[in-house]
Amino acid sequence: MSTRCSDKDVECAIARTASLICGRWTLLILRDLAQSPQRFCTLERSLEGISPNTLVERLRTLEEEQIITRHAYAEIPPRVEYTLTEKGVALVPVLEMMREYGERWLSPSEEEPVTVGEVGVALK
Repeated sequence: MSTRCSDKDVECAIARTASLICGRWTLLILRDLAQSPQRFCTLERSLEGISPNTLVERLRTLEEEQIITRHAYAEIPPRVEYTLTEKGVALVPVLEMMREYGERWLSPSEEEPVTVGEVGVALK
């Protein structure tokens, strides 16, 4: 494994992956979408403290990167659901490894752990 890697190094796979998923809220959005397809309002409720504009921005970025898909239903009122693509599902093991690391090496919080669900690996 190369020891030289920076966030500006496009040749470094770790830096490229980090630039994609390390934005504030991004990993938590992926965590929620790993459970099942989610509507905007459900994500917003789950991510207490996120502004609607930030959620829109993160979802658009993930969609542009083909990590998630957006499906709009022709209903009144309009309904939109977001789901992980194959590329997004491939990130679920990364989330699982982060959970395992946190459980082993970081102080536990008083909140109950969250699960990833059917798509990937349980996070409880």
